[in-house]
Parts: sequence; C-alpha cells; structure tokens
Amino acid sequence: MSNLVIVESPAKAKTIQKYLGKDYDVVASMGHIRDLPKSRLGVDVEHNFEPHYIAIKGKEEIIRNLKAKAKKSDHIYLATDPDREGEAISWHLAHLLKIPTDDENRVTFNEITKSGVQSGMEHPRKIDQDLVDAQQARRILDRIVGYKISPFLWKKIKSGLSAGRVQSVAVRLIVDREEEIRAFKPEEYWSIDAKLSAKGSRKVFGAKLHSKDGEKIEIKNEEQANAILADLEGAPFVVGSVKKGVRKKTPAPPFITSTLQQEASRRLGFQARRTMKAAQELYEGVDVEGMGPTGLITYMRTDSLRISDEARAEAETFILEKYGKQYLPQTRRVYKTKSSAQDAHEAIRPAMPSLTPDRVKSSLSSDQYKLYKLIWERFIASQMATALLNTVSADINAKNYTFKASGYSVKFDGFTVLYEESKEEDNEESGVLPPLVVGDPLKVKSLDGTQHFTQPPPRYTEASIIKALEENEIGRPSTYAPTISTILTRGYVEREGKQLKPTALGEITTKVMSENFANIVDVAFTAKMEKDLDRVELGKADWVKTLDRFYKDFAKTLETAEKNMDGTKIKVPDEETDVVCELCGRKMVIKNGRYGKFLACPGFPECRNTKKIVQETPGICPLCKGKILAKKSKNGKSYFGCENNPKCSFMTWDEPLEEKCPKCGTSLFKKRGKNGKIYCGNDTCDYERGLKD
Repeated sequence: MSNLVIVESPAKAKTIQKYLGKDYDVVASMGHIRDLPKSRLGVDVEHNFEPHYIAIKGKEEIIRNLKAKAKKSDHIYLATDPDREGEAISWHLAHLLKIPTDDENRVTFNEITKSGVQSGMEHPRKIDQDLVDAQQARRILDRIVGYKISPFLWKKIKSGLSAGRVQSVAVRLIVDREEEIRAFKPEEYWSIDAKLSAKGSRKVFGAKLHSKDGEKIEIKNEEQANAILADLEGAPFVVGSVKKGVRKKTPAPPFITSTLQQEASRRLGFQARRTMKAAQELYEGVDVEGMGPTGLITYMRTDSLRISDEARAEAETFILEKYGKQYLPQTRRVYKTKSSAQDAHEAIRPAMPSLTPDRVKSSLSSDQYKLYKLIWERFIASQMATALLNTVSADINAKNYTFKASGYSVKFDGFTVLYEESKEEDNEESGVLPPLVVGDPLKVKSLDGTQHFTQPPPRYTEASIIKALEENEIGRPSTYAPTISTILTRGYVEREGKQLKPTALGEITTKVMSENFANIVDVAFTAKMEKDLDRVELGKADWVKTLDRFYKDFAKTLETAEKNMDGTKIKVPDEETDVVCELCGRKMVIKNGRYGKFLACPGFPECRNTKKIVQETPGICPLCKGKILAKKSKNGKSYFGCENNPKCSFMTWDEPLEEKCPKCGTSLFKKRGKNGKIYCGNDTCDYERGLKD
C-alpha cells in the first residue's frame, strides 16, 4: 500500500518524511500550482465572479510528477500549511489531481515534530470549503481592485503603478503621518533640573521642578526659567516626603505574527520579510545535529495567544530545573486573545521548549538562531513569575517650589532574568535613590534650566506600521510582510534609516486615490471589509454575495473617476537637491533608474549630466582625514566608508558623529546594540562612554 503526502516545500517534506517513514512518499508542490492569469483579470464579474484558474508558468514538470505519483498511490494526503492559503493550495491540488474534495484526506500540523505530525495524520478531515471560499474572495477582491484601478493610475500618473486593497491603506497611513509632521509647529518649553546629594551620601541624584505653591508649573521661555533660577538661588533644599512601594512587572505574552515582526525589527534590526523567511525555515524543519530534520517552532502565521497544556508543562519543568520554584507563577498564566482574532492556531512558540537555543545554535544559520532565541526566550519568560521592583518617590521642597525625584531597585528579577520586551521609546526612570529622610537637608550640586521643544509624531518604522495595521484591523498575519515589501518595491515609500518616508509618487498616488476611490484608502472601510471576509471564513456569509456588494459600488466609483479625470495627466515632481550641475548651473534632481536613484540635470535633453548620489556624514576619516560617506553593501546593509576608497581602506558599521573626541579631536562613532557605546575612531585613543552618558 502506497501513501502520498503533498506539502509545499522540500524542507517541510524532508522533515515530515523522517517522522512518517518508508511507507509514505512525501513530496513538495513548491507552493501554489494554480492561480489567476497574470495577463488579464481572470474573473467573470458578470457571472458570480467565476475565477479562471490556470497552471502557474514553470510548474508543468512538477504537476506532471504529482499526477504520476498520485496515479500510483492508494491514499493521498494534502498536508499544506494550516491556514487559508494552505487550504486553498490543497483545494487546487485536489482539483488538479481529480481527488474528490469531500474525501477525508486533508491533514494539518501546527508543529512539525514527531507528535505534531502523528497527531495530524491521525485526524484527517475534508477540505474546509469555507476557508477556501474566504481565500478565493480575498484573492478575487484584490485582483479586481488591482486590475481595475492600476490602469487608471497608469493613464493619470505614470505606467507601472499598482493599487492594492491593503497596500493603498498602508501608504495612506504613512502619507498622513508625513503631513502631520509637516504641519507640526514646535512649541518651546523649559525644565529646571537639580542635581542633589543627601546627608552622609556621596551619591548624586536628579530631581525635576514640578510645582509652585502646590500647582503644576509650566515654563514656556528662557525669561521665566531664569526668573525661577534667580528665585531659587541660595534656597535650602529639604526632603518633604518619601513614598515607598512595590511595583509588579508582568511578562509579555508569547509572540503572534505581528508582535514577532515588531520585536525582531526593534531588537534584531530584521525587516518583516527577513523575519518571516527565517520563521518559515524554523517551522518547516532544520537539520539539527543528533536529531535530523526537526521543526523548531509552531506555525508562524497566527493571531492567537493560546498555548497547549503540554507546552506549558514542558516550559514549567524547564523553569523549575533551571531557575527554581520561586520563578514559577503561583497560577498558570493565561493570555487573552483579541476578540477579532481567528484563533486558528497556537501562539508562536518553540515546538520543544526543552530544546534551548544553545543546544541548536551550531545547526542554525545566524538569522535562524537569532529568531529562534527570541521566540524561545519570549515564550519561556511568558510562563515565569512576575518581577518585583522597590520604588521610591520623593518630594523635595525649596522655598515654595516642589521638585520630584524617583527611582527603583529590583526586589525580585522574576522573568526579567531571561527576557524583557523592547520598546520603541523607553522613558522609564531608572536608578536607585540614596536613603532619604523627611526633613533632612540636601546639598545642591547644580541647578540648571534646559530648553526643549515639543516634537512631531515620529515617522513610521516597519515595527510601528505593522502595529498600526494590526490595531486598525487592516490585513491579517500573512499580509504584513508582503504589504511592506510591495510599497517599497513600487516606490511609494522609501527607507530613511529605520523610518518609512513617502515619496513624491506615493503622496500623489494617495491624493488621487483619496479623491477618486475614498473607500479603498479609508481605514474604517477596509477594516469592515476584512471583517466581512472573515465572516466568509466562519461560514456566516456567502463569498459571492460579499463580493457583489463591494463590486456594485466600486464599478460606479470607477466610472465616475474616469469621467472626472478625463484628459487629466498628473506629473510627479522630481525631488530637487542642492547639488549644482557643473555643466549648466541648474540644481540637479533625484531620478529613479533600473539600478536605483541617481542625480540628473533637469535640463534634459539639452543637458544630459548625471551623477551618483553621495550621502555625506558629519564624520572625518580617522586614517586620512577625508569625508566619511554613508554607503550600502550589495545586500542592502548600511555602512560607512572613506570618500578616498580604494586608496583609503577605512570602513565601519558604526555611525559617525559630528562630535569630536575631547581627548584627541578625532571623530566619535556610535555603536548600537546591547554593548552600545560612543567611542573615538582613533585606535591609539581609549576614549569611550555609554550611550546614555
């Protein structure tokens, strides 16, 4: 008796083959095998949105092999990924191989381990038509939006543009944020900061002016700040009150897709696409020394925080043996999944919690190891005891003014012994205050006024745009990474360091879309559309009727847009620079070519002068005193090198600063990461300091 098991990838096939043995032949379809044609719409909008699927170009040999193997097999199991897309691939395979879709031959694995595979094979089921219909509805809806609006944009702006149901909203969010930043008007304010020491203590601590005569004080300019400083000159500082307490700090829940992408961006500097590539490899299986092909994490596309009892028990055993009983919480932690979540799979966790990152490090690539370590530590920490912090806050009186000081010390480290979630902005007060006694005088080491300005909202990063899409219920776990890749590839958005900045093309396209297809770029409308599609998945709505409701209004909107912009062609303005063309004196502009951006003279075709874009930094080369330029490696990683390369070999991954070394005058450099510091670029100088010093 022969058993054929079809999965998507060779890595997944290799791992599953190990667990099933010689009675099974596990083969890969190499992803999708059928799709809508690229050259035309491929959807009959007049007849129930009937899709016309064709074999994907280049998959002919794979399809022939699958048909030949299927013909010889007694049983065929469709074991594609456990989500909408995986269900659709199985459905397409069933049609292609002429397998009845009501046969119980569909198996899924939340984790590709021996127990996970055996459990999946023991519970075959029919193909879930609701999941298939939900995937079809999304695919067809996205096809309609893309293939109907894109030609409109080609005619009105430029060829090669595309519109998308999720990507257009993502660009809209980034454009709106840029407009907020431009419209922002900074307001000046001042703070008064005291450096103090207590009686019998050498420790200096900081305190900020908070109130005057019991009312919170706002200092708007230097004149007000100087008046307060003058009023406080020579005034005695006395401890007015001391409040001690204990603050609890609970661990973050295990990862879901969006939080994994956000944390990998913040902590590892991974782009979403890079994160999902490594996660897919860890799920499908890696050849682990002494174990063979092994799936290391559960399915990585999920919005659920659910954890199996077996995984909890294994984590608890590890914590007990490694850290002791005090590091286990008194009651098991249960994290609440959002009501809008599909909850189809567990949270992302190690498939075998006892398998530590150190145990598998030698078998993993650098990206795989970093991501596995992050997932493993986050999961184990999520099952650990609460951390306890001793907190102290003090009011310090000087005349009729009150200053406030606060600090904390760790009473019990709990889960933080292993892992703490990183933040976009970490403004938490730290440090330990010296022993303070009410009524004791304090010695004033310094009293200064500092000017500040209110700051505009920051540009989105990959982490924050994923968070915004998730909070607004735009897209689903599988769409975040491809959406970001698409808007960058299409030139609607560009990177500035970690920030995402809209291009002129992105802003103009968003303006045209907002004026003509308001619903497509409307956050609330798109979120409602997501919920409608989710209802199809749950079997609560018919996919054809759902599409029909959308298309009736969409077709009218498209017709109106064509009439309103008949004969209109919008030119995308070039970004002007301060670089002057040495041939004709015009200011050069930034153009996009097949090899990226370059400088060109706006006098083309009369003047054909072009140049490479050179991004200077404020640093000076420590070897030859030339300028340091920001550059990119072949794989897109940023680094810094001397302008005199190749004569000068200086290069560094660390950011050059305008500030010079106080010891020798050489440029300082900023090294980021866990061992971050600011240091002198001169090898013979030992000057360095911490990032927060």
